[in-house]
Amino acid sequence: MIKLNMFSSAEKVKGQGVASAYRELVNVIQSHLTSINMTINKFTKADITHYHTIDFRFFLSTFFRQRLGIKLGYVHFLPETIDDSLSLPKPIRKLFYRYIILFYQRMDELIVVNPSFIPKLIAYGIDEDRIHYIPNFVSNKSFYPVYDKREKQVLRTEHGWPIDQFIVIGAGQVQYRKGVLDFIETAKRLPHLTFIWAGGFSFGKMTAGYEELKKIYDHPPKNVHFIGIVDRDKMNVYYQMADMFFLPSYNELFPMTVLEAMNCEIPILLRDLDLYQSILDGYYLKASNVDEFVSLIRRLEGESSIYKEAVQRSKKGAVYYSEERVVKLWKDTYLTLLNRRQQHDKTNSKNHL
Repeated sequence: MIKLNMFSSAEKVKGQGVASAYRELVNVIQSHLTSINMTINKFTKADITHYHTIDFRFFLSTFFRQRLGIKLGYVHFLPETIDDSLSLPKPIRKLFYRYIILFYQRMDELIVVNPSFIPKLIAYGIDEDRIHYIPNFVSNKSFYPVYDKREKQVLRTEHGWPIDQFIVIGAGQVQYRKGVLDFIETAKRLPHLTFIWAGGFSFGKMTAGYEELKKIYDHPPKNVHFIGIVDRDKMNVYYQMADMFFLPSYNELFPMTVLEAMNCEIPILLRDLDLYQSILDGYYLKASNVDEFVSLIRRLEGESSIYKEAVQRSKKGAVYYSEERVVKLWKDTYLTLLNRRQQHDKTNSKNHL
């Protein structure tokens, strides 16, 4: 039996992917990994302590090595990924960024959700053999497609969406880095389509570019609808009502919303980013600017063969990042760390004889 303690405050802030990734993992441990005795946010003796967020009180706990066992950190962001998300005074930003890296350096092992982060962590002075890659995943019990066209129309009617119009959905925090401005510009060039954005300002006025984005949020073009932060257990319905998912982000790790939309088997259109190549290549359509976004959406709307091919891409991505496959990676990781912990304890016992 593995004694595992989770430290996380991710769910205190709604509408962020960190919380979704944390909840997915907790759910599968509780339902599938019966060999793990899990506690959450308790300062208790454990074989492995898994840190999901970098709260200062969690940082202080890292100095109690013997009690908390192996310290496993989840890397959801790096300093450079925060620049376009939060607006912080320069002295505070500099201090915060140093703290982020110091927190990661306190870990025995790190899990990244995107392999592109490994060389960046190495550049911050963290040994490569302490860094491991495990992708995000979503449960197909929570996110799944609706195959019946009539059912989709009923859902649209219930939510006040056009029955026969091509609908494009995006999701995530309303931030510059999410490409919200390009989402809006693309919608303006396709006025006959409906564009929906699920998400809001999870960090309020601390959001970079808050004033400009809030004006757009409150007064969007006629064919754009910001529906605010949607509880995750309701998001499946919104994907089911849409014809495609569009996220023109400039900077991401491994967006949970992409996996959610893939599970719902709708086409995925993303910005052509290097960081997607190793994790999503072949599972989505890509473009580099608004002109290309508009062109691809028009093709998805008007050419059934292109649309069907894009659906098949999503299906393949959903299979590759299935719950069953990724949960096995977590189970193997926890077992490996437990064995390492036990070997460490045996060595210490011999040294004291």
